[in-house]
Amino acid sequence: MLAVRDNLALCLSALRAHKLRASLTMLGLTMGVATLITVMTIVQGANVYVEQKIANLGTNVFQIARTPFAVTDFNIIIKALKYKKIEMEEVRAVAGGCPACEVIGATASTTARARYGNKEVPDVSFSGQTANMADIDTRTVELGRYFTLTEAEHRAGVCLIGDTLVQQLFLGTDPIGKFIRVGNDELRVIGVMEKVGSVLGQDQDNFVMVPLPVYLNIQGVHTSLIINVKTSTENFEKAQDQAQLVLRARRHITGQREADFFIGTKESYMSLWRSISSAFFAVFILVSAISVVIGGIVIMNVMLVSVSLRRREIGVRRAVGATKRDILRQFMVESVMQCIAGGIAGISMGFLVPLALRTYTPFPASVQTWVAILGVILSSTVGLFFGIYPAVRASQLDPVVALRSD
Repeated sequence: MLAVRDNLALCLSALRAHKLRASLTMLGLTMGVATLITVMTIVQGANVYVEQKIANLGTNVFQIARTPFAVTDFNIIIKALKYKKIEMEEVRAVAGGCPACEVIGATASTTARARYGNKEVPDVSFSGQTANMADIDTRTVELGRYFTLTEAEHRAGVCLIGDTLVQQLFLGTDPIGKFIRVGNDELRVIGVMEKVGSVLGQDQDNFVMVPLPVYLNIQGVHTSLIINVKTSTENFEKAQDQAQLVLRARRHITGQREADFFIGTKESYMSLWRSISSAFFAVFILVSAISVVIGGIVIMNVMLVSVSLRRREIGVRRAVGATKRDILRQFMVESVMQCIAGGIAGISMGFLVPLALRTYTPFPASVQTWVAILGVILSSTVGLFFGIYPAVRASQLDPVVALRSD
């Protein structure tokens, strides 16, 4: 029986003697493992990306609106559009009846066209906010300032804009103090919000933000609002309960009757995303698993061809005293070594994808250590499983028949 060191040396010698065959054997598994690493990296990065960009509410902020924030059933949205609109009176009622709520603001939005001189940007998100949204919104003012409570109360025609409007309307010039036209109204730019970028193909910087009274004066006072509430982490659930009680009482919703408004939190966005991404994750993992299995089948077939081409070598080894177990171990070790090498190459390729994503896009992709370890374990397992049959075939060869082969 050969020592482990001698067996490894023999396997390395055999692989070096048949470099092309060994490379072809490793190629299938390399692609399978690389696909698996890439898929898991993208899914994990997407979860972080959604948490940072889409669900950009703070952990101590919740919203109340007439329509649901995160839902996949369109019928629920159709039903919600028939509910009573949320107006400023209810915002004030929540502010007065929710002791656990620290800051209560309101927002509303629609789409409009923004113009400056002879330049125009269509489909701009036109939103109105109360002045205290500066303490709730996670975005910050990059240039200029936020509008004040006095400006909001006096319906001052001021606004803040996003980076997209800066690039398309004011490229090369300072936008602060300039006037843009939204619809039939002129607004003076007093601030530029920090750049967010595109999220899942949606431009997050194509907006004009005005004081809520200005927005309601333009769009109509009966526009449905979104109530934004900031509280402490300890009082988060309590504040939601108090706000719900206030609104249910004002709307005469008693007992177990379903509320005609919806509460959204960062977790509600994330739970919807997880339910969607888990389905994609399962499909991608299945596709990756198929790639790995195909790679294993390629390994088995190439190893069977190798056994046929090396029958004389096997016969000589048996003639000089090698046992069936020695032959079995030799081919099993060869299979595992090729699979581990293919797995490491696949992991390296899998590392390049998140590196490229991180370098050229804002996508926060990175390979976790446990994913890389999983790739090595998977490749080793595939090598053992698909190398068993060729190794058994090699060990069962009759030495006399093997020596007679050409």
